Amino acid sequence: MFRYLNIWFFSSLFVSLIIIVPILTVFSSFFENTTNYFEILKNTFLFEYTLNSICLLVSVLFLTFIIGTGSAYLVSFYEFPLSNFFKWALILSFAVPPYIYAYSLTAFFENYGTAYTILKNLFGEANYNSHIPKFDGMLGSILSISFSLFGYVYILTRASFLYQSQQLIDLGKNLGFNSYKSFYSIILPSARPAIVAGLSLVAMETLAEFGAVDFFSINTLTTGIYNSWIAFDDLAFANQLSFFLLLFIFALFIIENLSRRKAKYHFNSRGGFKRKEKFRLSKSKALSAFIFCFLVFFLSFLFPLSQMLYWTIKFPENLFDLDIINLLLNTIYLVFLSSIILILFSLISNYGNRVSNNKILNLLSTLSISGYAIPGVILAVAFITFIAWFDETIIKTLGFLSIKKIFFGSILGLVLVYFIRFYSLAFNGIKSGYEKININVDESAYLLGYSKRKTFINIHIPFLRNSLLFVGILISLEIIRELPITLILRPFNFETFATTAYISASEDLLEAAAVPSLFLILIAAFFIMITSKYILRDNNE
Repeated sequence: MFRYLNIWFFSSLFVSLIIIVPILTVFSSFFENTTNYFEILKNTFLFEYTLNSICLLVSVLFLTFIIGTGSAYLVSFYEFPLSNFFKWALILSFAVPPYIYAYSLTAFFENYGTAYTILKNLFGEANYNSHIPKFDGMLGSILSISFSLFGYVYILTRASFLYQSQQLIDLGKNLGFNSYKSFYSIILPSARPAIVAGLSLVAMETLAEFGAVDFFSINTLTTGIYNSWIAFDDLAFANQLSFFLLLFIFALFIIENLSRRKAKYHFNSRGGFKRKEKFRLSKSKALSAFIFCFLVFFLSFLFPLSQMLYWTIKFPENLFDLDIINLLLNTIYLVFLSSIILILFSLISNYGNRVSNNKILNLLSTLSISGYAIPGVILAVAFITFIAWFDETIIKTLGFLSIKKIFFGSILGLVLVYFIRFYSLAFNGIKSGYEKININVDESAYLLGYSKRKTFINIHIPFLRNSLLFVGILISLEIIRELPITLILRPFNFETFATTAYISASEDLLEAAAVPSLFLILIAAFFIMITSKYILRDNNE
């Protein structure tokens, strides 16, 4: 028994240490010497980077709060036309990454773009460009990120609303509250932990966003990190910028965890939980609710989808010029390989924590799942920094051949950083499944003569199959959408739908970016529809 305990303990410890290395690399690199680029940036654009990041963050948080909370409230408490449809349709916004939304926004409102074509066909030739609004720069970045990320607030807030008891609603009525007073005084405060958790995830994703802000030429800390390394070859300063951004993201990460820990989705009452009743709205209010939800659904999903579809139909040569099969195979290859590795090691780590019950291991596991909070560009730079240091100080000192080529510009390096970035999704997804397995099941298996390995293989894995499927789909969705890690670490001439769309857009070829963007949206939407039964599981309805 002690032998197996050591095996599982050290296996889990090894996985946790792999994840923590990039985090420690960023912190240790803070004290390295930088080039003159640091002084130049400090006296010129550093304040602009910081101010733009803060402005972007505050604006996105405000907009996602309004959209996410408002739509969650309507579909949770009221019945109106297509309310059950909007319940799951609104999460399709996750299928559109912010950078693809940015391409759609620009393509539609640019001079002689789609909006101009529509007006020309309806009303004839005229100078419409001066009357068409332009959504670019900071405003374009805010809209692109907000309509792509509000789903975090929507899903978590809706889950909280669903588990609010009818007793709370009745209490407000007895106090003479109207629907607006009940919402602000009772319903919204009760959902505060879920709302804060959703906004924290939005904040981390906003600060980590690279594609949309780079497309709109908005200088943020994330683009500063990328430019420090790529344009000025100053890896030390890129890590120093990463250090400051990481501190802020960790603060948000801690807030999210504390908020989620305080979340309470049940109502303590001697009469038990009373099922919440949906209220049927009058015709005028039902129409207003329908219009709000439809606008959110249209702007977040149908608008970018239709724009990409329009460009694809209008310029069919881009479809034939693109090697769709190769891009699809590359994407599936990364998804399959990364999912298998993440699920396997997350299983081992979870079971190692379960059988060892070691406080140090639990602490390391908690630190290791913070990788999801770290922007992809930071992880990529930290990974390159660590491998370069390890190669120079350890490998070459021992007289071995350089290992840089093994990890830089290779599938191995790319999958390894995927592993660090998305380990939190796999670990927490499997952990939630493990929490449903009583420890007495393990003890009973041991009494029947099962070893820890046989208990793990024959009892735990079959019980966790639904959790493993759910985790696999979530990981697949994230990898399909991931841009900066793939862009920096992919092998030469190895492209995915995300990188192909980005490269075309960066060369100002939005028409060519439409085809890979369309396929990315459709594939991501397919995975989202599969997972919707898990994400939107209703126990009260």
